[in-house]
Amino acid sequence: MEIKFTKAAQLKEKPDFHCLGFGKYVTDYMFVMDYDEGQGWHDPQILPYDDFVMDPRCVTLHYGLETFEGLKAYRTEDNRILLFRPDMNAKRMQKSNERLCMAEIPEDMFVEAVKALVNVERDWIPDLPETSLYIRPVTYASECTIGVHPSSSFRFYIILSPVGCYYPEGVNPVKIFVEDEYVRAVIGGTGFCKCGGNYAASVKAQEKAEKLGYTQVLWLDGVHREYVEEVGTMNVMFKIDGKIVTPPLEGSVLAGITRDSILHILRDWGYEAEERRLSIHELMEAAKDGRLEEAWGTGTAAVISPIGELNYKGQITTISDFKTGPLTQKLYDYLTGIQWGKIADPYGWTVELN
Repeated sequence: MEIKFTKAAQLKEKPDFHCLGFGKYVTDYMFVMDYDEGQGWHDPQILPYDDFVMDPRCVTLHYGLETFEGLKAYRTEDNRILLFRPDMNAKRMQKSNERLCMAEIPEDMFVEAVKALVNVERDWIPDLPETSLYIRPVTYASECTIGVHPSSSFRFYIILSPVGCYYPEGVNPVKIFVEDEYVRAVIGGTGFCKCGGNYAASVKAQEKAEKLGYTQVLWLDGVHREYVEEVGTMNVMFKIDGKIVTPPLEGSVLAGITRDSILHILRDWGYEAEERRLSIHELMEAAKDGRLEEAWGTGTAAVISPIGELNYKGQITTISDFKTGPLTQKLYDYLTGIQWGKIADPYGWTVELN
């Protein structure tokens, strides 16, 4: 692509990298590219970060035609810049867009846009422990009309945010409330997509959990309210009787890139990792009998988040004495070691920027 660059009149003062939080700050520039039927993707630009002007009839505002991704750029100790599996994010956005009848972005175009913007904003990538540059690509339908039908025009943009830990707890156990009233997704719906509607449907349960003193919710399937699916914005894994169990990808669970990475690592380490349906009753029984040894969520934002407590219908169980389990810690250290370039990457997952 030939990407047009427009220089900002004035650059922002960078925040204190010791106190970043998550998603509070944005960098100076963003990437923007448009799509029109018959013309395809056109006019790729890197522009000063600014508001979009949106017609009140924009179909995204009315019908939720929007998808997004999340990945990170890391600064190594020797000042190299690494991306982690950006091709997987590109492929997943293609699947999300296809499901919502939105224009698909070619993988090479997606990755090139990410690389170009991150290269411009290299100075925004923090160098402190547990920090990184969060990358948020978004596609939305930009056609302006009232009526439910596939859009003929779209906008793809990327914004960047320097971040610290996703959860206030950091890499420490969190308390999880098992949600059996509300439903996030069903097979045949958009549960496997990374689209705003899935997250909008989750907010009510998240609010409910927080009022009860819990950090996140554990979602059950939408048909039986029995089978474990996801933890809030993350995939979930359990170590039961020495085996790793995680819900299968059957259409209602997001195909997490961290999930895929952890499964590769576990199997290389000799663990039996089962992708199967796990009922909440089996899980709580394993916890009661002491067979549930560890539990953790996996996702780009938090990487790995240990689970220390589950609450299902008032039945509360503590996992691993509310401490980060040894396997959970080992996985976190190994995967983040690859991401930050501290250890060798045997899988070829990291992509270094020139």
